[in-house]
Amino acid sequence: MLQQILQTMTVDPDLLAELSDEQKAILFVKIREEQVRRYNDFEKKNQDDRIPRKPKKGRKNVDFLAGRDGREWVWVMGEHKNDKSIEEMIEIEIQERALKLAEKEIEEIRRKEEAELARKLEEEKERFEDEQKHKEDELRKQREEAELYASLKQAREAARKLEAEKQKAEEEEKIRVEQLRHRFAEDKRRSLERLVKDKNRRSSEIFSEFMCKREEMEKIAEQNIKEVETSWQEQERKAKKAEEEVKELARRARIEYKNSLRQSANIISAVSAFSGNGTNQKPPVPPKSAELKKSMANVVKKRPPRPPNKQAVVEWFLEEERPKGVGTDPRTGKVAVWFHGVISRLEAENYLLNMTLGSYLVRVSERVWGYTISYRAEDRCKHFLVDTSDQGYQFFGANQVVHRSLTDLVNFHKSNPITVTGGELLRSPVGQIKDPPDYHDLMRPRITESTAL
Repeated sequence: MLQQILQTMTVDPDLLAELSDEQKAILFVKIREEQVRRYNDFEKKNQDDRIPRKPKKGRKNVDFLAGRDGREWVWVMGEHKNDKSIEEMIEIEIQERALKLAEKEIEEIRRKEEAELARKLEEEKERFEDEQKHKEDELRKQREEAELYASLKQAREAARKLEAEKQKAEEEEKIRVEQLRHRFAEDKRRSLERLVKDKNRRSSEIFSEFMCKREEMEKIAEQNIKEVETSWQEQERKAKKAEEEVKELARRARIEYKNSLRQSANIISAVSAFSGNGTNQKPPVPPKSAELKKSMANVVKKRPPRPPNKQAVVEWFLEEERPKGVGTDPRTGKVAVWFHGVISRLEAENYLLNMTLGSYLVRVSERVWGYTISYRAEDRCKHFLVDTSDQGYQFFGANQVVHRSLTDLVNFHKSNPITVTGGELLRSPVGQIKDPPDYHDLMRPRITESTAL
């Protein structure tokens, strides 16, 4: 299974859920080693095949101005003696913005006042014209009446008087228009002076408002920065804690991996020492053809990488595992106490909920072709995946001890811890609490055919 994962570099989520933390760490270490190996092979293979690129002629590029040290020239604001500080630059910018805004407001007021003065001047002109027209009409009527009732000499005298009055009225009108224009110009001058004063005053007011808003924004920003800093520190603390946990888990996985290598080497050397009488022992006789055919018949059938459903697991167990005697006690021939059927992780933890430290059970996994040992630790339940192969049974991972049967694996770890760091010893098996038991579909009686002799 590990070789298949390293070949495809993918891990099924269901399989990953069945692994313990130590097994996950070992798996990730092996995947990373495989990635590094592939990368080194790829670099070594393509090292000689690389052709240096020649720059194209006429290709545009960007050159940076170089300083005295030969590196890119950089201007750092604030380092020069003539550079203004950030506060000064912000204050000048606010003053300019306030002045522009005040000028805009004053210009709008000036246009309105000039329009109002022009309207008043036009009204005065119209009123003067109406008065002048009315006077001219009166003089014309008087002249016509004088012509009717007076002699020629008197008529001429009356006409002269009327003409003099008309000229006098025109002169008065000119004077009044000139006075009106003078008053309009004076009002405009005073308005401009007032607008200039108002502009300076308004500019100062806008500047003060901007500065107050800036102070408020700085306070809000400072408060937000404090909140963000507090949140960031909390996240950093959690991240450091998680990183420490990952480092600790990786360290334990490395220790476990090295210890498993050492343990495997010790067991192999011990078996080699006690299996023969000397180094000159002859190799065993090859099996006969009948035995070879029998062993070839027992080869595991080709199956998909993972079970498609529970029924496939049941059929696999009945066809391949039950004939091997998996789940039965070789001494009594009955179902082993620790053996359970196809149950979920949650059901296994419910079995071990109120059990003592070291309690365990072995369940058939529904997600992989294998088994899972559920173990009651001090603070939680641990689950260790047992991989099945043609060679035997072993925990998931590299360089694990391979056992001939599942019972041998369980008995071995009654005195040898599953992991060196955890020290998990299988002490108290947990049996069934249901009737019928959860393995009834795996251990149902076989139907045999008999023929009459």
